[in-house]
Amino acid sequence: MRVLLSAYDSRGGVEPLVALAVRLRELGAEVRVCAPPDEEFAKRLAGVGVEMVPTGQSVRLLVTGKTPPSPGGVPRRAAELVAAFYDSVSAAAEGCDVLVATGLVPAVAGVKAVSETLGIPYVYASYQPVSLPSPHHPPMPRPGRPLPPDVTDNRVLWDRDVQDVQEVFGEAVNTHRASIGLPPSENLRDLVFTDRPWLATDPVLAPWPQPADLDVVQTGAWVLPDERPLPAELVAFLDAGTPPVYVGFGSIPVRDPQDVARVVIDAIRAQGRRAVVSRGWADLGLVDEGDDCFAVGEVNHQALFARAAAVVHHGGAGTTTTATWAGAPQVVVPQGGDQPYFAGRVAELGIGAAHDGATPTTESLSAALRTALTAETRARATAVARAFRTDGATVAAHLLLDTVARWRLG
Repeated sequence: MRVLLSAYDSRGGVEPLVALAVRLRELGAEVRVCAPPDEEFAKRLAGVGVEMVPTGQSVRLLVTGKTPPSPGGVPRRAAELVAAFYDSVSAAAEGCDVLVATGLVPAVAGVKAVSETLGIPYVYASYQPVSLPSPHHPPMPRPGRPLPPDVTDNRVLWDRDVQDVQEVFGEAVNTHRASIGLPPSENLRDLVFTDRPWLATDPVLAPWPQPADLDVVQTGAWVLPDERPLPAELVAFLDAGTPPVYVGFGSIPVRDPQDVARVVIDAIRAQGRRAVVSRGWADLGLVDEGDDCFAVGEVNHQALFARAAAVVHHGGAGTTTTATWAGAPQVVVPQGGDQPYFAGRVAELGIGAAHDGATPTTESLSAALRTALTAETRARATAVARAFRTDGATVAAHLLLDTVARWRLG
């Protein structure tokens, strides 16, 4: 069996495909991954021996460039994405039996178009429940389309979401569909989501709420044990004292990295703790020469989080999943998108604290850390980690085999 996996996303959106690709190969499948051409994605996939097809422009450059993305530029970027993913996936999918897509709508729409032109099965997967229609939560706002503050009925908001997706992405996608001989879509969102999307989340951390209107297949999170050793200098720092507090914002840029670093380090020191600062796409760094702080780049988060007193982060699906699996207490400082949802889940589960707002102060972050660093929070984080399902990628791999078998039987 040949499988093509596709994502236009940050590291947290590509990493689950690494896990799924490895599990598929264990079942004898040939796997390729279409992903943005960022070097860190290519290195990660090469490290597990999976072929990557660079597709679209660099996500890191898009997010951290001198000219930040704006709603006005969305139609142009959407047109570029749908064309890039259609072209790359069409070429890479020769002889494929099934396509799996996740990430931004225009990129996913390009993959969906390939499935239609080649006549092969297609699966859409989400890494967070709140991106899928449900009466239990509102949609996340689309670019340039804030949710109306006077509307509280989630079903009404999801109906409006169909219109928002169409207005933001519809022209670009339908123009491309017409160019390859496919009919236009009047409901692009449901076209790419399908009537049976997959949800690649742990059912304790991020359950699909019931009762539900949509037939969602929850596989469990797509995770893979990371065997990479930590750098020797980092290990020496960890061994030299008490467990530190990790802080990092992943692929989220911040307006003034130096000020943010000062705030978080001061808050960590106020708790009598050492700090490990992840540079990330925000380019955080150290604020002085103190030997109680250590800066890191790309490292094995599973191994590092297991040795942390707490993890301060933005609440992306990937980081929240890894910290939860590691049993690390968390402080989530949500910046947008699905991050407020994961902040809420961390607080509700008692495995950490949700910071109120996107911009921490030394005082506000210190208060959140006091909650995260209690013995009760540590015990609860340990208990939830023990219940964490690690077989999600294996479940998804078997489901893909079943999908292909049913398709062949007609």
